[in-house]
Amino acid sequence: MNKIWWKILGSMLVIYTAIAGLLLGVPRLPIINESIRNLYFHVPMWFAMIVLFSISVFYSIKSLSTKSETDDLKAVESVNAGIIFGLLGLVTGAIWAKYTWGQFWSFDPKQNFAAISVLLYFAYLILRNAIDEEQKRAKISAIYNIFAFPMMVVLLFVLPRLKDSLHPGNGGNPGFNSYDLDSRMRMVFYPACLGWIIIGYWVYTIRFRIRSIENNQQHN
Repeated sequence: MNKIWWKILGSMLVIYTAIAGLLLGVPRLPIINESIRNLYFHVPMWFAMIVLFSISVFYSIKSLSTKSETDDLKAVESVNAGIIFGLLGLVTGAIWAKYTWGQFWSFDPKQNFAAISVLLYFAYLILRNAIDEEQKRAKISAIYNIFAFPMMVVLLFVLPRLKDSLHPGNGGNPGFNSYDLDSRMRMVFYPACLGWIIIGYWVYTIRFRIRSIENNQQHN
């Protein structure tokens, strides 16, 4: 039970998010209207991605000193899991954009920078596949990852603030501070963030175990 309680918690939080997010009331804000419910899915996906990429850069830094294959494997599998949630973030964002802006992709600065941040990590995986020698691959990809993480942070949180955007807080859209004033949304949004982060971590651990088994079979 001690090993699965957090998995049960994550599952229950996501189920709660799905039910409460669709049934509980939301503030009637202009432009966004009922599509505001996507806040419970779109934003937590990005949070889960960021947490997973944070885990990845931690193990990349660690692998440079330990030269451990396990640390390198944890780094790459957390990136693999993070990309899943990055893509889910892009898809849920595109759906939200369709219902609020009229099209799935409007080349809004935040959309563009979010897509570029995900492509940074696709490049990380491509780089790994291009190098055959294990130690060299681990070292070069770790160094790339260490530089990619702050670039991703800048792309998601810094550069979009320097340009006009259709996203909340810009262009006449209500900002997230307006959402936070509604206690009904806080009751769903915060559990949603925690739940999706836990599920993301769970996906990462599953991928890591599978890859570990595959590597052991190859070495034997």
